[in-house]
Amino acid sequence: MTRNDEFRLALVGAGRMGRHHLRALAGNRAVRISHVVDPVPAARAAVEAAGLPAYPSVEDLLADAVPDGLLVTAPTGRHGALVATAAKAGLPVLCEKPAGLDAAGAAEAGRVAEAAGIAFQVAYWRRYVPALRRLRDRIAGGAFGEVLFVAASQWDGEPPAAAFRTGSGGIFVDMGVHEFDQIRWLTGQEVTRVAAQAAGPVTDPAVRGRDVDSAQALLGLSGGGTALVSLGRHHPGGDMATVEVFGTRDHERLTFLDPADGDAAMHAALARQAEDFAGLVRAGRSDGARVADAVAVLDAAHRATTQLTVGHDIHPDQ
Repeated sequence: MTRNDEFRLALVGAGRMGRHHLRALAGNRAVRISHVVDPVPAARAAVEAAGLPAYPSVEDLLADAVPDGLLVTAPTGRHGALVATAAKAGLPVLCEKPAGLDAAGAAEAGRVAEAAGIAFQVAYWRRYVPALRRLRDRIAGGAFGEVLFVAASQWDGEPPAAAFRTGSGGIFVDMGVHEFDQIRWLTGQEVTRVAAQAAGPVTDPAVRGRDVDSAQALLGLSGGGTALVSLGRHHPGGDMATVEVFGTRDHERLTFLDPADGDAAMHAALARQAEDFAGLVRAGRSDGARVADAVAVLDAAHRATTQLTVGHDIHPDQ
């Protein structure tokens, strides 16, 4: 592949998730990050030191260069405005999950993208993990018989900064959307019922009333089974994610994000996701999450978050 064949992404947001994408695509021959946008001078200086041109806004970028698409990794509250900016410029968008703080925000981002005729994909990277794709194929092929129960867990090594937690919508919106999407995608079923409960005290007083350190949600699925989402911000071994499926014919448990392996699995999946997005833009084909997925997931996450307000004074809309 020649350099002219590369799909050039402009990364919008050089924070924690943006840096993961930078590492994941380093050396990729199909897709590369060609430019970075971030309003914070220190963040721009860091990427410029690594040899990438950086700009304070998308408008400043477009005055100098036009990439093939935008990879939005800015804070969730900015997703909608950035999609609108991209739509105005006619640029396709790969938007980090959840594509809005609520279902209405994700739906509006999708409407804006559709009206502009641009490709729009939501970045749920677990759809590109080979072991999870094999598990999904086995479920779809009937190997498990009737799916009775799915348990999906995500426990982070340590909590993110308070500034992120107070603006991200809380644990079900900034973490749990991965599990909600994964359960829907694996089983091909919708979430019909949600019951949620927080666990333990909040260790950081700066986020009390806006987030919790651990929470669980019991879900009813449209096929008649149930699912459990378990989330936590304190896993001393490091970031960990697992899924377990119980059916009438078989059972399987996967640890697809293992602290022993660091971020390798995620980075490999992020690279496949970027390549898939390039395929969506160039050929109209994609295995990624779309607007309807983002809306359904955020609806379930909001229902779970709302239930936490009863006993834990969480205010997701502030």
